[in-house]
Amino acid sequence: MTKGIPVRAGETCELLIERLGSHAEGVARAEGFTVFVPGALPGEKVLARIDTVKKNYAAATLTEVRQASPDRTEPICPVYDVCGGCQLQHLSYEAQLREKQRQVEDAVRHIGKLDGVKVFAAIGGEPWGYRNKMQFPVGRIKGTPVIGCFSQGSHSIVDTEKCYIQHQANNDLMNAMREAVRRFGVSVYDEDRHTGMLRHIVGRVGANGDVMAVLVTAKKELPQAKEIVKFLRSRVPKLVSVHQNIQTYRNNVILGRETKLLWGKSAIRDSIGPLSFQVSPRSFFQVNTAQATVLYGKALEYAGLGGGETVIDAYCGTGTITLFLARKARKAYGIEVVSPAVRDAKNNARANRIQNAEFIVGDAAEVMPRLYRNGVRPDVIVTDPPRAGCTPVVLETFARMQPKRIVYVSCNPATLGRDLAILDDLGYRTEKIQPVDMFPMTSHVESVALVTGKAV
Repeated sequence: MTKGIPVRAGETCELLIERLGSHAEGVARAEGFTVFVPGALPGEKVLARIDTVKKNYAAATLTEVRQASPDRTEPICPVYDVCGGCQLQHLSYEAQLREKQRQVEDAVRHIGKLDGVKVFAAIGGEPWGYRNKMQFPVGRIKGTPVIGCFSQGSHSIVDTEKCYIQHQANNDLMNAMREAVRRFGVSVYDEDRHTGMLRHIVGRVGANGDVMAVLVTAKKELPQAKEIVKFLRSRVPKLVSVHQNIQTYRNNVILGRETKLLWGKSAIRDSIGPLSFQVSPRSFFQVNTAQATVLYGKALEYAGLGGGETVIDAYCGTGTITLFLARKARKAYGIEVVSPAVRDAKNNARANRIQNAEFIVGDAAEVMPRLYRNGVRPDVIVTDPPRAGCTPVVLETFARMQPKRIVYVSCNPATLGRDLAILDDLGYRTEKIQPVDMFPMTSHVESVALVTGKAV
């Protein structure tokens, strides 16, 4: 046993689980030393086998639950224990919402070092069948075609007939494609050898149930493409669009730059609240539209618009939040560094007949000072950054523009806490945060924070 570390690899320990970690693993203390136990829940007494020991923590495998949490429940998915798609099916949904609220509270208090911030109870939604987008790898196990999620922490595919958080139409598409691979002898991609044809199957389900299929291939020519399309049409009732996306690079990026329409419509339509959006194979669109409506509604509420304001939406993506804001503001600017996303945003504005939204390609840290020099004075700034959060330069740019309110939409409590602390140092105070459960059965949580006031 290493000096100062009370556990060693291979031994079995009885542990009391104190809380859940950021990846939904149980967190225990052995004589003050942190031990992570996936599958264990707060309040449980468990036996766990120590697998690895590091300087500051150990990772263990749950071997027995000696005293179960009253919130423990039986997962409905038969491959839950090996699949990496969900992390919380063994926890009741009510308890999941409490844990997600606690996750945000802890990040604000321990990472942000902020006191007095009201974090509301997480808003839940339909916990099953909510995902309108599927991205499943394709492979073979002992010569048999398999499609499903990767196993936790690996690239081993777990063959799946029904993913319980996916829209049923995506499950139908997945099963039809597995049969098509067998029937037509489609070669599947081997990522170790960089050989084979079919890499992923991507499915999207629109607002009226229309289904788009995207076959991601490692080569430009897909043998028997017409026969595959005909077969999929016979098995997926509301299939309206089949594309081939070509991804020739030896990396983990799912979609390549080239997409060919094999049959049907070039895009499908979906909606968030009163707004309609065209969704093409490479478009970003929220995978849970019902909860996205709740999230954007809360962002709009926190923006506090009366009709005469100027709003800037940094990291606007395809313009979904920007268009929500534009309907209640005098003028809305959307800034996004990815030019295809801005092109989609402009198309979405035209489709929804919104004329007071302007979209700009560029880095927010560079575009916003230019807007300020040109006389743009935002009353509200809304930001919805990636998981890495905002850079200090971007947050300093926000503060220099002196908005009355900043609405921060976050998909990562840790970077939210960090960024709210920076804004606090810049004179902006976090008033309240509303967590929204966009991804039930997983460890992820989205939040909307209202940040107000400028110290003079």
